[in-house]
Amino acid sequence: MPHQEAAAVRTPRQALAAYHRAMLDKSADDLADLYAPGALHEFPFTAPGFPPRYEGREAVRTGYGAVWGASPVRIDEVRTVSAYETADPEVIVAEHVVVARPPGGGTFTVPGLLVLRVRDGLITHVRDYMDTAALTAARG
Repeated sequence: MPHQEAAAVRTPRQALAAYHRAMLDKSADDLADLYAPGALHEFPFTAPGFPPRYEGREAVRTGYGAVWGASPVRIDEVRTVSAYETADPEVIVAEHVVVARPPGGGTFTVPGLLVLRVRDGLITHVRDYMDTAALTAARG
């Protein structure tokens, strides 16, 4: 059974840092454990082969587990370009660039923007604006 951190002390900025750590580790369990049971993770800019959303913590675990488990790509770095705390204390907006390495060598980057809502230490809503065109091009 996955371990869940004590969520009561996690701020939106701490949730963002943990989210990025889970990406670097390609750990669907660590990522899903950041979410409330009924959370919603949306991909507003989806492309063929990408779901429009994951509904619930376990859907996040299953979806990311399948994607990250099937991908031989290694994530080398998640660069936080900027992070903005908003007038709403539950919401943080972050621009980042994911630097990844396919097995054949070289690197590619995927820019993205995350809007995270964190309530009682758990992510309740994510709007994940990743550059699906860059990701699709990198996948060939």
